[in-house]
Amino acid sequence: MSRPPLRHAEPPWPRAADVEASQAAGWVPYPFHSFVLKVHSRCDLACDYCYMYRSHDQSWRTQPRTMAPATVARAAERVAAHLSAHGVTEAGVVLHGGEPLLIGDTELTRTVRVLRATVGDGIRLHLSLQTNGLRLTRQRLDLCGELGLRIGVSTDGGRAAHDRHRRGADGRGSHTRVRTALRLLAEDVYRPLFGALLCTIDLRNDPVRTYEDLLEHRPPAVDFLLPLGNWDTPPPGLDPAGRRTPYADWLWAVFERWYDAPAQETRVRLLDDLLALLLGGTPRTESLGLAPVRYAVVETDGSLAQDDALRTAYDGAVRTGLDIRRHSFDELLRHPGVAARQWGADGLCARCRACPLHRVCGGGHYATRYRHDTGFANPSVYCAELTELIGRVRHRLRADMTGTGLTRGDTGSRRDGERPTDSAQERPDDTARKRHTDPAQGRQADPAQQQHTQPAQGRQPDPAQQQQTHPAQGRQADPRQDPSTGRRRSSPPARGPAPGADRRRGADPGRWRGPGATGAEVA
Repeated sequence: MSRPPLRHAEPPWPRAADVEASQAAGWVPYPFHSFVLKVHSRCDLACDYCYMYRSHDQSWRTQPRTMAPATVARAAERVAAHLSAHGVTEAGVVLHGGEPLLIGDTELTRTVRVLRATVGDGIRLHLSLQTNGLRLTRQRLDLCGELGLRIGVSTDGGRAAHDRHRRGADGRGSHTRVRTALRLLAEDVYRPLFGALLCTIDLRNDPVRTYEDLLEHRPPAVDFLLPLGNWDTPPPGLDPAGRRTPYADWLWAVFERWYDAPAQETRVRLLDDLLALLLGGTPRTESLGLAPVRYAVVETDGSLAQDDALRTAYDGAVRTGLDIRRHSFDELLRHPGVAARQWGADGLCARCRACPLHRVCGGGHYATRYRHDTGFANPSVYCAELTELIGRVRHRLRADMTGTGLTRGDTGSRRDGERPTDSAQERPDDTARKRHTDPAQGRQADPAQQQHTQPAQGRQPDPAQQQQTHPAQGRQADPRQDPSTGRRRSSPPARGPAPGADRRRGADPGRWRGPGATGAEVA
């Protein structure tokens, strides 16, 4: 497929004409398999970095506080119709906000039951919610267990790190209450509900200490989120010229602590995705790689919106002019902002397409590419940071694979469609480390993904933004551990096929991997 030309004279890119050109060239969109329902548009925290309430786009002010029962029912009908029309048999729904638990237990129960009843038994529906944790009581966790809801919680680490940003309207920190909730969630009886922890990076916090503070809660997975920003409004402490790379330094410190642990303590989605891509596999979230974004967002009034992370770009950036009463999800698929995120390399600017790392970094998160004169036709403002981090991790992997014979295309350099060597394919897959088995339940934990935004910060919706791997789906093996001995090894495991360059709908790019995206903060 030839990429439609960028019309810089009519910003922002992309435009409806670009979608028409792509369809004429043979592009067919992938159907949605994840849906973010903004069941409540307000929050009981006033986090100072929140992209929902503290960004350029303030459209939340005109949204009703809660999603009305009729809106929930219509959304469920649209979801069911879309999945049925496209033959999708497994999907995710993330209840989001604002703070979704503000709707109360009665409405929470009704919403879940309407969704399950409307979608029906023919579709395996994974339901989750993203919360700030303040309202997670034992009684509410019991209810979530009855409803089959996975839970993602946003926290920034220890008390000082967490309370620096995540405060109430009265200025008081929320760490004590969130820590109490997480202790409950980590109990064996509730642990199957535990999806992931979401932590926004603050360069002032020590990276290793932050990681270890999060580990105290025994999370199945951790998402480290880069603060949202763009070329017009750079993230805190970032050097757009790339002379310094503080975010790469921060994440590299976490990588070394995580990677060198004698046994896997948790999954770190960003780093897992990076390893998978460098080894020729596929990521689970939208933060890296070129997989098509396949989640949709429904606001409390029923309007169909783009990823909440785009609120950091300009006022009105999330609006599409569509709503679930008059429009189908198929119509949303052809919105320029949604379509551009399904074009893979064809949705990147020329500079990114010319860079050999674009299959790994994916051009960076879409929201971080924005500049007022060229729209989203730019590299990410984190380009230098991602380049540095990828280079360090690639160097480490190459060093670990020295002498194993598994160096062909080992760091994302394999051509599209090229298969790994036979020796790599025959190597046992170490699923023990990637699968998190709950010792009390004897079953694998399935961190609900995705991908969406939480009011309190740089979340980035795939959403249902972004992504966990379902137990049935194979996980990338750990190149450091021998499955038979549990000890570290220097050779990598079997690798899957490299991501294809063809963005047409020839074959599904992979099973549902959880509601996820990095556009949104979701567990």
